[in-house]
Amino acid sequence: MAEAPSIILGVPRETYPGENRVAMVPAVVGPLAKSGVSVWIERGAGEAAGYRDSDYEQKGARLASRDEIFANAQIIAHVRVAGANPDAGKDDMRRYRAGQIVIGMADPLGEPAGVRDFASTRTTLMALELLPRITRAQSMDILSSMASIAGYKAVLIAADALPRIMPMMMTAAGTMTPARVFVIGAGVAGLQAIASAKRMGAVVHAYDVRPAVKEQIQSLGGKFVELPVETTGAEDKGGYAKELGEDFYRKQRELMAKQVAESDVVITTAAIPGKKSPILITGEMLKHMPPGSVVVDLAAERGGNVDVTRPGEKISVHGVTVIGPLNIPSAVPYHSSQMYARNVMAFVQNFVVKGAINLSLEDEINRDTMVAKDGEVVNARVREALGMTMPAAAATA
Repeated sequence: MAEAPSIILGVPRETYPGENRVAMVPAVVGPLAKSGVSVWIERGAGEAAGYRDSDYEQKGARLASRDEIFANAQIIAHVRVAGANPDAGKDDMRRYRAGQIVIGMADPLGEPAGVRDFASTRTTLMALELLPRITRAQSMDILSSMASIAGYKAVLIAADALPRIMPMMMTAAGTMTPARVFVIGAGVAGLQAIASAKRMGAVVHAYDVRPAVKEQIQSLGGKFVELPVETTGAEDKGGYAKELGEDFYRKQRELMAKQVAESDVVITTAAIPGKKSPILITGEMLKHMPPGSVVVDLAAERGGNVDVTRPGEKISVHGVTVIGPLNIPSAVPYHSSQMYARNVMAFVQNFVVKGAINLSLEDEINRDTMVAKDGEVVNARVREALGMTMPAAAATA
């Protein structure tokens, strides 16, 4: 028999400019109730993502005002919080209550000062970007979910800007050759871009510093570009990309120039947590691309993989359109919210069992994602980014 919900999870409307996602969708309300969690959602919170208030009510959620949610919920779920919403999020600082558990994307390594400021609320802040790359956490992995959306959308953005079609077409007016797409980086976003471009009929090449992904690229119909560069140590023990140094990137650019020049579309996806994105393409390299070519820089939020990228803008350089989109998942809010909500649901169900909260730090999922508690920044990686030493009693990572 299902437990009567005893824990309130509050979902405020997102306040970050242009953010259309919502942290919970109607479909997860029922499963959370079975875990003893009742969902309260701010009126209108899901409208921008395509979810009506009545949809939530039909699934058992309670509609409430923003103040009611912050005053009653033990858990608050955001899409963006702390460093990921540094300006608009300040208005909520007075609403948080000490001891509340706050979940969301907090950009703890890119904007650690946001975590330090947020710690003053004396809530327990859980940053979902820091989930460990372990099998048990795969269902909670918001980075992979959002990267998948971004990789798919990047191909659509490129196709819309490209003055030619993607697939080969044989018509009475002659045969039109397929577009040539080059994807740099074969993580989740890159693999989704490869698959999407291939489905649209393009000829796809891809490169990654990790030779091990060659089979994954080929399984999606892409052709792996091999470059004679030393790539040992390209990822950390958590599976995230590591910074390899300017000498490496300079040599990589030199070897990659020919493939870039032969491409109609280039999609770059290389990002390093908490670091500026490495430069993979220069303005000089763009001179040799076909006129009308398109570059979509998915690393624009961290400065970009192209040295001429202007985050949030579409510009023309040497006849090549360079696009630096920001917050791509928000442009596909219905399914982005659906994926994000399922990740958050799995995360909550990991520490709420039968209506009781247990944030045990013996569980590495809790330990690695907890960045602030009781007024202190408690995560070792975030403290290091802030130049703070780690008290032995507070060590969590």
